[in-house]
Amino acid sequence: MAIEYFEEEQVFKLDTSNTSYMIGIIGEEKFVTHIYYGRKMKSHRLVYLMGLGEPAYVADEMAADRLNFLGGFPKEYPTGGIGDYRESAVGIRTKSGHTALKLSYTKHRIYSGKPELSGLPASFGAKDECVTLELECEDLFLGLRVILLYTVFEDVAAMTRSVRIVNMGKEEIYLTKVLSASMDMDNKDFDLITLHGDWARECRINRYPLTMGTHLVHSICGKTGHQSQPFMALAAHGTGEDQGEVYAMNFVYSGNFLAQASLEPSGGLRFVMGIHPQDFLWKLNPKEEFQAPEAVLVYSIEGIGGMTRTFHDLYRKHLIRGEYRDKKRPILLNNWEATYFNFNTEKLLAIAKEAAADGIEMLVVDDGWFGVRNDDSSSLGDWFVNEKKLPGGLSHLVHEVHALGMKFGIWMEPEMVSQNSELYRAHPDWAIAVPGRKPSLRRSQYVLDLSRQEVVDAVYHMIASVLHSAPIEYVKWDMNRALADIGSYGLPPDRQGEVLHRYVLGVYQLQDRLLNQFPSLLLENCSSGGGRFDPGMLYYGPQIWTSDDTDALERLMIQEGTALLYPLSCMGAHVSDCPNHVTGRVVPFKTRGQVALAGTFGYELDVTKLSREERLQIPEQIAMYHKYNDLVRQGDYYRIASYAANGVYDCYMVVSKEKEEALVSFVHVLLHPGELVHTIRLKGLHPDRNYEIEGDTRSYTGEELMYGGVRIHTPWAGGDCCGKLIHVIAQK
Repeated sequence: MAIEYFEEEQVFKLDTSNTSYMIGIIGEEKFVTHIYYGRKMKSHRLVYLMGLGEPAYVADEMAADRLNFLGGFPKEYPTGGIGDYRESAVGIRTKSGHTALKLSYTKHRIYSGKPELSGLPASFGAKDECVTLELECEDLFLGLRVILLYTVFEDVAAMTRSVRIVNMGKEEIYLTKVLSASMDMDNKDFDLITLHGDWARECRINRYPLTMGTHLVHSICGKTGHQSQPFMALAAHGTGEDQGEVYAMNFVYSGNFLAQASLEPSGGLRFVMGIHPQDFLWKLNPKEEFQAPEAVLVYSIEGIGGMTRTFHDLYRKHLIRGEYRDKKRPILLNNWEATYFNFNTEKLLAIAKEAAADGIEMLVVDDGWFGVRNDDSSSLGDWFVNEKKLPGGLSHLVHEVHALGMKFGIWMEPEMVSQNSELYRAHPDWAIAVPGRKPSLRRSQYVLDLSRQEVVDAVYHMIASVLHSAPIEYVKWDMNRALADIGSYGLPPDRQGEVLHRYVLGVYQLQDRLLNQFPSLLLENCSSGGGRFDPGMLYYGPQIWTSDDTDALERLMIQEGTALLYPLSCMGAHVSDCPNHVTGRVVPFKTRGQVALAGTFGYELDVTKLSREERLQIPEQIAMYHKYNDLVRQGDYYRIASYAANGVYDCYMVVSKEKEEALVSFVHVLLHPGELVHTIRLKGLHPDRNYEIEGDTRSYTGEELMYGGVRIHTPWAGGDCCGKLIHVIAQK
């Protein structure tokens, strides 16, 4: 069984295919201690690692050096106020103003399958795919019960953690902090790996040595944000793509978060993840409970690449849902960079007609189809058609697009309201604001207060009305500003600290209701590009717009960082116009198509304005997509070379699970004189199988391709920014 309890030693052992995780119960007070996480072991007898017989680890409640014990032993879910001065995972304040919390094990339950988390996105699995441990603890003085949930996915070597807190006492308790996971461990000369960025520069890989003190990534802007991913990894120094130890956490949540590693002078290390405690205060009345979001834990002995493939497998199989989870996505054309706000039915149909002739499968109408919106200063919240632009409304336009053999999609920003809108004039109190204080605008818009159920209901009915008005197959759900001036007209003073989390729960409820009502809808999430690219949003939509920067060379770096965690199948990627609208750079049309292949694939341009040479390449790119997308979407991802790191060329490959087929994507960014050839060593093939390269008459063994390599000559490039695809097929 994947989870076992050894009663004599009071040890829980959680196993995947190649990892083990161990938890111990120690002393008469039944403290819950972290013992081990790492390579899979047969033994469970590692309690000696706790050093319980050593002078500093005397668990007796009356011991003279009690604080030494409380402040030093490795806890599974540390609390504050009792002598552990490291980062706590949970914080409380009682009605009388006290903060001390001490948890002791009371009971546990082990069962097949995995429970849903109320109101939250979470991984899922059938009873034969995963096993769950519910480990119950309680502060008997306060009557506060804390249930630690662990689920082990044996097939993908990953596990998840979350926490549920129940007030069993007679008085209200305020939760000041609820993190989802904590792990105490020894420092192994770790490097930290994080993903940082900004608008149009998302997910840049950052690696640096873990030094003494506290290192963190976080967001306090109401969403996960462009600046950092809800992710942190600890990699043993010297760990590379294919070898070495990595410990990683990723947070299944779309609001404020904290990921933190703290290295103590004693050599101990505490690694935590959860909702950011800033501006968080949750009132828990008697018999009420609070469910924290889920953290995903991955351990890899096969380096960073092994970590990546584990995340990919978990998310593809156990997080992404719906009709399109395992399906090829329709090739779309989005009109944003083609027309911006300046369009009408005639213009859209002219683009659609030419796009359909080239084999493009869907037209997506972006911002500007509703209210009186001709720029970004008005009409968000007024979700009715602007019939001056679109006579006959969406139903007429969709009918005409369908007549061309294309699907139809639409852009919306349901979480926002413009100051200049009918909705705001009718309900100014529906915007997030501190009562009595004028909130700040961004893009002339406010954020709707989705912590209030009446606002959630009203927004849902507006969206559903639009989708009922015409057969719309796709929605791009955008969110273009951060939250500020945090306050709600709908909550009492002692619950204002709940606004930010309740807002996120409102977003989740909206998308969940939408998908239940329209189960065939393809939902693509977006937040000014990748400003809310996280596992929480991936649970509702199988793809997320990766970045507003569509420049192919910038996308090499953005997509590399995003693919560190997320499958290629979920990364929105388009071929856009040149000079690029963000960078002004010109990249060959062929290379733009190759780079967009590492994603959902589509177009963001006016096909009627392309040169004849570029127009002729569209059917070729579409054929390329259909030929390779099953492999790109489902295969194992291997990073071979990073343009972000070497400044010259980029290379990755995907390999089918059966190792029958592989695709190598090589982009030579900067051509240097005399640099005539690159030898690329492939990965992930079977060393003893015979393979052929499409267009090459030779036969190669897997070991030749992996250990010897493939020679790629640069003269074919004809200059900078040229790419090459290498298709490898196993011989029968």
